[in-house]
Amino acid sequence: MTGRIHLLLYQAARQRPDSPALIVRDRVTSYRQLAEATATVAHGLRAVGADDGDRVAVIAANRLETVVSLFAASAANCLAVPINPLLRPAQVAHVLADSGARVLVTTRTLWNELVASVESLDGLDTVVVLDGDRASEAAGRATTWDWESLFETVPSATEPEVCRSAEDAAMIIYTSGSTGRAKGVVLSHRNLLAGATSMNAYLGHTADDVFLVLLALSFDAGFSQLTATFRCGATAVLSEYLFPAEAVRLCARYGVSGIIGVPALWAGLVDAVWDDTAVRRVRYFGNTGGHLPTRTLQRLRAIFPRALPYLMYGLTEAFRSTYLDPTQVDRRPGSIGKAIPLAEVYVMRPDGTECEAGEVGELVHAGPLVALGYWNNPAGTDLRFRPFRRVNGQETIAVWSGDLVVRDDDGYLTFIARGDEMIKTRGYRVSPSEVEEVVIATDMVKDAVAFGYESTDADQLVGLAVISRPGYSLDPSVLLAQLRRRLPSYMVPTRIMVLANLPVSANGKYDRAALRETMDAG
Repeated sequence: MTGRIHLLLYQAARQRPDSPALIVRDRVTSYRQLAEATATVAHGLRAVGADDGDRVAVIAANRLETVVSLFAASAANCLAVPINPLLRPAQVAHVLADSGARVLVTTRTLWNELVASVESLDGLDTVVVLDGDRASEAAGRATTWDWESLFETVPSATEPEVCRSAEDAAMIIYTSGSTGRAKGVVLSHRNLLAGATSMNAYLGHTADDVFLVLLALSFDAGFSQLTATFRCGATAVLSEYLFPAEAVRLCARYGVSGIIGVPALWAGLVDAVWDDTAVRRVRYFGNTGGHLPTRTLQRLRAIFPRALPYLMYGLTEAFRSTYLDPTQVDRRPGSIGKAIPLAEVYVMRPDGTECEAGEVGELVHAGPLVALGYWNNPAGTDLRFRPFRRVNGQETIAVWSGDLVVRDDDGYLTFIARGDEMIKTRGYRVSPSEVEEVVIATDMVKDAVAFGYESTDADQLVGLAVISRPGYSLDPSVLLAQLRRRLPSYMVPTRIMVLANLPVSANGKYDRAALRETMDAG
């Protein structure tokens, strides 16, 4: 089988050329058409300046050109860097600068919002505008091209000759870290292909399946739906913007058989009006990105009475690590299950020895799904990705998750707590310090602490405690308005407390647990 992700498309095009690969905006694209577009754009990327190992950043909604660009980066011997279009310009600028992206693919609207923040970046040479005018207009140090120009740089759609292997880096996915700005997780072709194989195995995917892709392709769970689809020759239906009624319509029109979401997404979908036409072919729904509240799970099972619930756990550094078998959902409420195929998970003590059943420890991941490390961050890589000795004595590299779990006598895992202070909200991992940095930059506060607190509708919400700047009468609504302009919607605090002092723990750190209790009580 192929060793590089774009070859999934080429192989499927040879085996099922006229079968539908993607449906976007009710436009059907066959595997032959998708493979040809990918090969052509790969040539185009090389023609406009992309070279071996360069990073090609893509920031756009879930649309055909986004998919083509991400796989064309692989075909062009480059690394794809998908970026969530919800990020603010300063956050996008950080990703572009940290990754050293040489090429950016985006929309005209997004580029107009970004140009002031990124035009001074030294490495960004080329911008491809998906819906722009003709090429070769200068924008800062970068030259812009329109999307159609990429199709005019070569006479035909032949596969570029590349030399990357399965062990080489294929993609950098940025995820928030507990101590600052987003870190780039480097995923190899092997990681992504193994993830597709694993998903297809435990979810029982076949070429007859139709999957609804609602998650952003910058989210590993979203992109993995594509690789799993292409590996088994199925069809992916992409939704650019999430409106519950649109999800219902797409399920009904295209006979969707599988849907994966995050808790906040499901919280919206359960309030939609679902008829039998929309649900009759849905054979499973999957949850990732946080704990699915029992009430939401019950409502989903009522909406999709023929569907199996798959409750999954994972982190970008190790893909989807575990899942709870649908037959165990009622017997083991709250469990995150066992390792998915090809994954290895261990519960470890701080001294590096393995925990016994019933003993709380840190969840450690090993095997072919473990990422290569963090981009441009050797210290972070050394901290999280460490040598590990398996039970059979074999040495490997494992990722320490920071998550605390307990394993029962039957081998099922239960999540206890996140070891760091990450806020898991709406399927995203939010760094408190990243929120705090933006809050303090408003000059309205002396100090700020962000934290997660529990909600009945989702796993966590973002809370904020601040001390007002001396001599300034802080209006929380004014601060909130500023934050809505500066932060993605999922990072904006839902509640703000203005305090005279921020509580600290015995070791001198801000006591987020105390703040969480105060907010829960209020």
